[in-house]
Amino acid sequence: MTSRAPHISTLILLTAVSTLSLNMFLPALPAIAKDLSAPVTVIILAASGYLALTAFVQLLVGPLSDRIGRRPVLLVALIIFSGASLFCALAEDVTTFLIARMCQGAVITGFVLAMAIVRDTRNEADAVSLIGYITAAMALAPMIGPMVGGALDTLLGWRAIFWLYGAAGIGLFVLCWKDLTETAPKTTAHPFSALGLFNNKHFLAYAGCTAFSTSTFYIFVTGTPLVAPQTFGMTSAQLGFGIGSITAGFMFGSFLSGRFANQVDTLSLILAGRLAACLGLSGGILLSLTGHLTAVLFFASTLFVGLGNGLTMPGANAKAMSVDPTQTGGAAGLNGALTVLVGAALTWGTGQFLDRSNGVTILLVMMLATAAIGLFSALGAKRLTALAPE
Repeated sequence: MTSRAPHISTLILLTAVSTLSLNMFLPALPAIAKDLSAPVTVIILAASGYLALTAFVQLLVGPLSDRIGRRPVLLVALIIFSGASLFCALAEDVTTFLIARMCQGAVITGFVLAMAIVRDTRNEADAVSLIGYITAAMALAPMIGPMVGGALDTLLGWRAIFWLYGAAGIGLFVLCWKDLTETAPKTTAHPFSALGLFNNKHFLAYAGCTAFSTSTFYIFVTGTPLVAPQTFGMTSAQLGFGIGSITAGFMFGSFLSGRFANQVDTLSLILAGRLAACLGLSGGILLSLTGHLTAVLFFASTLFVGLGNGLTMPGANAKAMSVDPTQTGGAAGLNGALTVLVGAALTWGTGQFLDRSNGVTILLVMMLATAAIGLFSALGAKRLTALAPE
C-alpha cells in the first residue's frame, strides 16, 4: 500500500496491448492462411489456441509474481512477447507461426499484473476506482484493434501487424523498466499455491460473479451475428454498430465505477451492475415474447449488459484480489483464468446450440441465465460478508 504506483497510462497500455494481442490480427486471418499455404481452420488456432493458453499463463504468472515480484515477471513476459511477435512476422511456415503465436500469450501477464499492482498500491475503494477508469479507457482497444489490423493488412500486408506487436512490446518494456518499481509484498508462496483459493468461499463468489458476467458478453458477441441479421434484416454495417454498442455501455459503467467507488460500498456497485444487466435482458425477453422487439430495442436491452459489467467488474476484481493479501497476484491470475475458461466453454456452447431458426429470444434467455448466475454469486458474497466479515 506504500509502494510507488506506476502512472495510470502505463497500466492502461499494459491492459490494452493484452487485448490487442487477441483481436488486432483477426481481419488478416485469410491472408495469413493464403501466404503460409495453410487451411483457415488451422490458422484459427492462432485465436482459439491462444485464448486457451492465456488461461494457463494467468494461472502461472500471478502466483509467480507473488513469490519473486511483479517487476521481473512482467519484464520477462514483455521480452517473450516482443521476440515472439518478431518470429511471427518472419515466419515462412504455419508451424513456426503458430508456435510463435502461442508464445505471444505471455503478454496477458500485463493485464493480470496491472490489476495486482493496482491492489498492491491502493486500498480497496481506491483500487475499484482506478480499475474502473483503466477498464473504461482500455475498452477502446477491442473497438479500434480490428480496424487497425485490417488497415495494416490492406496497406502493408499481414506481417506489418506483428511488426507493430513487436514494437509495442519493446516500447512497453522500456516504459515499465523506467516507471515500474516493485510493489508486491514479500511471500514464500510456491507458483501454484493460488489453487488453494478454491477453498475460499469469498474468492469463489467474486470469481464466479466475474466469470459469468463476462460470459454474458461472450454469448452476445457469438450469438448476435447468428440471429440478428435474419430476424431484423440488418446489414453488416448495422450489425457492427449494434455489437459495438455493448462496449459503449461497458465504458460508461466502468466510468461510473471509477467516479463513485469512494462514495458507494463496493458490493453495492457490484449488485447494481448485476441488477442492471438482468433487468435489461428481462425487458428484451418480454418485448420479444409479445412481438414488440425491434433491432433498436434488442440492442437497447443488451446495452444494459455492458453497463452492468462496467459497474460490476472493477469491484469484483478488486474483491477477488483482496481475500488474501499474500496472494494478490495469484488471485488475479486465477480469477482471469477462470473467466477465460468459463467464457470459452459458453462461447462454444452458444455456437453449437444457437442457430438462425431459434432466434433472438433464446439468445436473450441464455444471456439472462449467465447474468443471473453472476447476480447470485454477488448475493452469495454479500451473505458471506454479513455472516463473517472479511
